[in-house]
Amino acid sequence: MNTLLVDVAWLAAHRHEPDVVILDATVDLRAPHFDGDYQVASGKSGWFAEHVPGARHADLLERLHATQASYSFAMPPPARLAEGLQALGVAHHSRVVIYDRTDGFWAARLWWMLRSVGLQPVILDGGLNAWRNAGLPLHAGPLPAPMATAPLTLSPQPGYWASLAQVKAVSSGQAPGHLICALSQAVFEGATATRYSRRGHIPNSLNRPARQLFDDHGRYHPPAVLRERLAVDALPQPLLLYCGGGISAAATAFALALTGRVDVTLYDGSLQQWSADPAL
Repeated sequence: MNTLLVDVAWLAAHRHEPDVVILDATVDLRAPHFDGDYQVASGKSGWFAEHVPGARHADLLERLHATQASYSFAMPPPARLAEGLQALGVAHHSRVVIYDRTDGFWAARLWWMLRSVGLQPVILDGGLNAWRNAGLPLHAGPLPAPMATAPLTLSPQPGYWASLAQVKAVSSGQAPGHLICALSQAVFEGATATRYSRRGHIPNSLNRPARQLFDDHGRYHPPAVLRERLAVDALPQPLLLYCGGGISAAATAFALALTGRVDVTLYDGSLQQWSADPAL
């Protein structure tokens, strides 16, 4: 089993094994038609209609979200996250495989969350589209509740999440590091509608659109290609990644992990938090 990615052949061969837990992390987030047009919904209905057999829906919008936060998809406290994961059948010994039904960003987001609390999940390269295109079976409808497991204790790891204060310090040059925005060039430049309060990007950021990390089939490019497209080898440590809500940035974090770069932290609030403060 690859420590980061598995392909559909591996999952097809191993999905029946009792310690394999498959999670569909999809959220339905529509493209904005005007500034401030933020339309988001749980991906559960799409999961219900079609999923990899045995996959459960990991709800990043509700169950696996810090609901008291001022921005969407906030990393929940460890106890809440552990409760949500245990309800999905995740135990300490589980081999967790994550996918989504869209572009791979949601799978990367859940991967980053779980890595930040000491778990070692993997991502299904190409997601549900790769599974479907391989002619493998699909399931629809509910699943029986998972078997009860021992309480799940998570161990938060340092260095995964950048605070607003850290981002301010790096942006102003008062702290070492470099800011990387994972959104499209048009959003970065403020040339198209944004879901968030204001157009643009955090000052002194570089733009590395996350969509360039995938091939035409939604699979991650090989590490050499990723390294060339990210072009961050010469940048000072650490790299602080952000996007609109910490989702596309997670795909960039995953791609950097594929290249072996580990001095990476993610700004959870991203532009949803930053743009909401007119003083920034």
